[in-house]
Amino acid sequence: MEPTAAVVWTQYGLCVLAIGIAGVKLTDYGDSIADKTGMGGSWVGLVLIATVTSLPELATGITAATVAMVPDIAAGDIYGSCVYNLVLLAVLDLFSRRGPILSRVQRQHVMTAGFGILLISISGLALLASKAGLSTLAGHLSWGTPAILVVYAVAIRTLHGYQEEEVEEFADQEPDRYAEHSLKWVARRYGIAASVVVLAGIALPYVSEDLAVVMDWNQSFTGTLFTALSTSLPELVVTLAALRLGAVDMAAGNVLGSNLFNILVLAIDDLVYTQGSFFADISEGHLVSAFTAVAMTGIVVAGIYYRPRIRVLGIGSWASLALIGLFVLNAWLSFHIGEPPVH
Repeated sequence: MEPTAAVVWTQYGLCVLAIGIAGVKLTDYGDSIADKTGMGGSWVGLVLIATVTSLPELATGITAATVAMVPDIAAGDIYGSCVYNLVLLAVLDLFSRRGPILSRVQRQHVMTAGFGILLISISGLALLASKAGLSTLAGHLSWGTPAILVVYAVAIRTLHGYQEEEVEEFADQEPDRYAEHSLKWVARRYGIAASVVVLAGIALPYVSEDLAVVMDWNQSFTGTLFTALSTSLPELVVTLAALRLGAVDMAAGNVLGSNLFNILVLAIDDLVYTQGSFFADISEGHLVSAFTAVAMTGIVVAGIYYRPRIRVLGIGSWASLALIGLFVLNAWLSFHIGEPPVH
C-alpha cells in the first residue's frame, strides 16, 4: 500500500525539522568544542566546521547510493545544495543593512570559487562522459572520482592558510554558549545531535523517493529542490551566525567551502555505489544544476571583483538578483528536464 501525499509530506516535514533543530545544536556544540580544545584557529577547526555543515549531504548521499538505491536523489541533493548555498548569499544580501554582501567580501575568496567551478565542472564532464560510454576507470569507478579527490585535496591544502584566519576570527567572536559545561558534556551532546542528523539523512532518500511517486515528479527534481533544501539547513545556520557577527568573510567562506565538500561527497557516492557506474545511472538533467552552480559561482566572482554598491530598485545588488533569477530558472528547468516520473 503506497503512502498518501499527506503522510509523505508529514515525513518530509519531520526530516526537515530534525535536521534544522539538530543542525543548530550541532553548530553550537561544534563551536564550543573548537573553543574548549583550541581548535578554532586550526586546520582541524576548518575541517570540523565543514563536516558539521555537510553531514546531512554525506549521510543522505551514502544512504541513497548504497541502501535506498536512488542515485538520482543523491546527485540531486549534491547539485541542489550547491545551488542553494549560492542563492543563500543573495538572500543574506537582501537583509544586509551595511550594503551589498559581495562588496564587503575579500577577494581571496575568488580562489575558493575557482576551485568550486573546477570541481563542479569535473563532475559534469564525468556525467557527460558516462553517457558516451566513457565513464568507468576501474570496475564501477568513474574517472571523475579520483580527479575530484585530487583537486579537492589540492584545494584544501591551498586554501587552509587563508581559511584559518576566518575560522579563528569567527570562533573568537562567536561566544561559547556552553562555557559552564565540560568538554565531555558538550562532546556527548554533539554526538547525539550528529546522530539525529545522520538518522534524518538516512530517512530522507526514502521520503524523497515516495515524494516523487505521490506527486508524480521525477527524482532529479525532488532531490534537487526538496532533499537539497533540508540538507542545506546547517549551512544556513552557520552563515546567519557569521553574518550576525559581521563576519561576512566567514559567511562567504562557509558557502563556497561547503560546495567544495559537496562535490567530494559526490565522489564518495561513486565509491560506495556498487550497482554499476554512479554517473551512468543518474539523469542528464543534473547537468542543469551543475551548469547553474557554475554560472552562479561566476556571478559571485564578478561581484567580488566589481564590488556592487547600488541596490537595484532598492531590493538588492545586480549580483544578488542574478543569483535569485538563476535559482528560479534552475528549479523550473529541473522540474521539466530529467527522467520520467517514477510510478
